[in-house]
Amino acid sequence: MRFVIVGYGRVGSRTTRVLAEEGHDVVVVDDDSERVDRAVGDGFETVHGDGADEAVLTDAGIATAEAIGAFTPDLNVNFAACMVGSHHGCRTVLRIDEDYRQDIYEKYANDVDEIIYPERLGAAGAKTALLGGDFNVVADLTETLQLTVVEITEGSPAVGKRISELDLPGNARIYAHGHDNDPLTIPLPGTELATGDEVAVIAETRSAEEVRTTLSPTSS
Repeated sequence: MRFVIVGYGRVGSRTTRVLAEEGHDVVVVDDDSERVDRAVGDGFETVHGDGADEAVLTDAGIATAEAIGAFTPDLNVNFAACMVGSHHGCRTVLRIDEDYRQDIYEKYANDVDEIIYPERLGAAGAKTALLGGDFNVVADLTETLQLTVVEITEGSPAVGKRISELDLPGNARIYAHGHDNDPLTIPLPGTELATGDEVAVIAETRSAEEVRTTLSPTSS
């Protein structure tokens, strides 16, 4: 597949490398000459320019791309890039930071295929979102991290709580969520958990079992 990656910062560069290692064609778009030079030095095809500019994205091959990932720190640039990608029939993956209000998440979520957060294992999440957003199988974890899928059963203290309200052990994070056997996708912070839901949690291997216990029904 062919992908256009807008922004060669931390998330963009790692996502580009992961996709390339899996044999996909990737074009990097960035308006910063130093980042462009770094992408060239890393062996990637690049276009120097504004990722919000349709002409720049056209030069990057957006017309034949499978998906576009907009991963700059500028939400407006990311959204504009995704709208150009949508116009050309691409799958669109938008980077947004976690400190935006819930109504902002919802506004952008309605217009793109997936939203990813750099704070949530950004590169692996971005790659999976670009490939279709199915989080039932996720790779790219380190030896110290574990992906744990937990079903929210009746009596769990998580029932009725929003993702942002969960207090998980250590640095554990909800990475993906599915409702009633739906495919797992990246949730918004305001997503409310219900009985029968599944959540994929990224946690340190040593605390994975504690995470499961925290999400399990409270003992009577």
